[in-house]
Amino acid sequence: MSAMVMGRHLLLEHAGGRGLTDAALLERAMRAAAAAGGATVLSAHLHPFPGGGVTGVLLLAESHVTVHTWPEHGYAAFDLFLCGAAEVERAADALDAMLAPERSVRRVVERAVPALPAPV
Repeated sequence: MSAMVMGRHLLLEHAGGRGLTDAALLERAMRAAAAAGGATVLSAHLHPFPGGGVTGVLLLAESHVTVHTWPEHGYAAFDLFLCGAAEVERAADALDAMLAPERSVRRVVERAVPALPAPV
């Protein structure tokens, strides 16, 4: 039985770069990433913590993009889950381009369910 891919889930880690404490810049970068991947933004909420990092989410018609930053460690973790025709790698490329990390690491998981057997 073959699996039906529902979407691609990309975990993106940034070491260094811009935006670790700047919620407005992160939101612009995340919106640009969604656009680059061909996704539709439904809503956004980012929360800056006093004296520190940012956590946030873009809710997409195709799923989501999230971020959590730890500026004291020079680290940002992004979670990009795009379904349908949206292109998660292009979205990650846009984040890398706008935020210019010193190092970027990606891990991709295909989210899939087994295809249902044909009715008998």
